[in-house]
Amino acid sequence: MSSGKLARGVLSGMRPKTLAAGVVPVWAGGALAWKLTGVFDWWLWTCTLLGALCIQVATNFFNDAVDGKNGADGERRTGPRRLTGTGEMSFRAVMFAGGVFLLGAVIFGSFLVMARGWPILAIGVPSLFLAYGYTGGPFPLAYRGLGELFVILFFGFIAVLGTVFVQMGSWPVEAVLLGGQVGFLSAVLISVNNFRDREEDALVGKHTLAVRLGPKMAAGIIWLEIKLAAFLGIAWLAMGYPLFGLASVPVFAIGMRVIWGVLTTPVGAGMNRLLAMGALQLVLFAGVFHFVCFLG
Repeated sequence: MSSGKLARGVLSGMRPKTLAAGVVPVWAGGALAWKLTGVFDWWLWTCTLLGALCIQVATNFFNDAVDGKNGADGERRTGPRRLTGTGEMSFRAVMFAGGVFLLGAVIFGSFLVMARGWPILAIGVPSLFLAYGYTGGPFPLAYRGLGELFVILFFGFIAVLGTVFVQMGSWPVEAVLLGGQVGFLSAVLISVNNFRDREEDALVGKHTLAVRLGPKMAAGIIWLEIKLAAFLGIAWLAMGYPLFGLASVPVFAIGMRVIWGVLTTPVGAGMNRLLAMGALQLVLFAGVFHFVCFLG
């Protein structure tokens, strides 16, 4: 394989369009920490961001390798092409790429451990393990219908709380609320992905919630995730931060379009646009939240 082809394969395997789910909790969590304290450590924030992205990219590579080996990303796939399933890269090579990024997460995480101690280990070690355990190992979460729960916990609550803890050294309740909003919005991405792929997943024994519950209930889960993320914004009023509720505006605006698309778009490649809209919804939420944090 030429170096150019290898580079394109690695970039494809990183799934750059999905990386908003790794960036947003660190972005929003950093903005919240600054709002609460008026202090911001750029070095620790950068290590947090790069560590989170390394874990997400490692998860993407492991997911590619395991799903490809299990036949979940074969010719019937309507989503973006995968490396292992199409034979573009071998299972071993894709797993190795995941291991490299996991090592990167360990390196960046070591600086956070030195700064904040054992709580970072308590967060980081399970995150490293589940980068592979999401689709691999004896109890693969994605194959047991636990993908959405994994995303809500690790890309929502844990990522946001961890980011705020690194900056502040404490666990403010505001970070719990923000983590819930980010987690539900991030879960929309995996739910739409699983909704699109449910027929192929069922054939290879990948029992996602969309496979277990059927299309109507799966669409209902996407509706619930978006509504919970939006209406949690009301709780900011009770906490004395009314402007933070403005971050729910793009969720209402784009979320309704995503829900309508899930209900009306035929299963297939056309649903990829809904994934892009879900990612945009997540980024705009973080952007508005960031803006109102710096309004004063």
